[in-house]
Amino acid sequence: MLSLLRRILIGHPLATDRIEHEKLGKAGGMAIFAADPMSSVAYGPEEVLLVLLVAGAAGMRLNVLVCVAIAVLIGIVATSYRQTVIEYPSGGGAYVVARENLGPLASHIAGAALLIDYVLTVAVSVAAGIAAITSAVPALYHHRVLIAGICVALIALGNLRGLRESAAAFALPVYGFVVCAVITILAGLWQLARGSMTPDAPLTALPVLQPLTMFLVLRAFSSGCVSLTGIEAVANGVQAFREPRGRNAAAVMVYLAVILAATVVGVAILAHQLNVVPRETETVLSQVGAKVFGRHAMYYVLQTLTALILIFAANTSFSGFPRLSAFMARDGFL
Repeated sequence: MLSLLRRILIGHPLATDRIEHEKLGKAGGMAIFAADPMSSVAYGPEEVLLVLLVAGAAGMRLNVLVCVAIAVLIGIVATSYRQTVIEYPSGGGAYVVARENLGPLASHIAGAALLIDYVLTVAVSVAAGIAAITSAVPALYHHRVLIAGICVALIALGNLRGLRESAAAFALPVYGFVVCAVITILAGLWQLARGSMTPDAPLTALPVLQPLTMFLVLRAFSSGCVSLTGIEAVANGVQAFREPRGRNAAAVMVYLAVILAATVVGVAILAHQLNVVPRETETVLSQVGAKVFGRHAMYYVLQTLTALILIFAANTSFSGFPRLSAFMARDGFL
């Protein structure tokens, strides 16, 4: 009975000589490795607003500027990692680069930081995904911990079935979210240009809890840099790609950086133009979607895809953690 259940849930064991057939192309690579960074569109711009909010209207006006600076940083980091995946097609990312150029101590620090980051990514991504669900269906708010636990278990189960099957399962929410986010941004900008969308109340009534200082702006920038979460996963998982591994991974890195930077800035612009203020019970992206589409079918499509990509973003950790651990274990660190 247990054996039958195992076969149904996990599938047949994969032969070692079939491993090459589990490798990913560019489309599959985007599905597996883009979920984590692209999902940060749902909470990255919001983190900037949460910090600037304490400075009142003056702070909120800097939202777009801070997000543009984050987009520039995304380009710099992606360019660096693109060079890494071409020069180090065996994978390993920052750990391997640090080991070969800076020595064991630096590589151990980089590797340990990445392993911790992978664990935190699961927690943050799933929690943010459940927040997207409860924003659309408030009745589920008190069941969010149980739902989060079920989601983590399902992601683990999906990975046990093999990398290629995981890519097929995760392709719809990843590409669906990208398309839906772009539609939301373009539709919102079009409505703003026509004057057919009414912003929320002016931000002048916001209380000023702290003065607007350079330190506060830098803190908003550092908080918003969660938008870069997961970019390193491509460099750590180069071995998951088909040959030529380095070139395929580099192409995915470029596509990812361009889409990520554009959507982060797009959401920031809409939030700024609509005078959106962060709320405890509803995400910024949910508020933007409600303004653009109304609380109708397209809004719920956006929220569903947002929740799915956030939850599936945890899959990056399931893909990257074992590979990085294998590199570190080979060097005797683990």
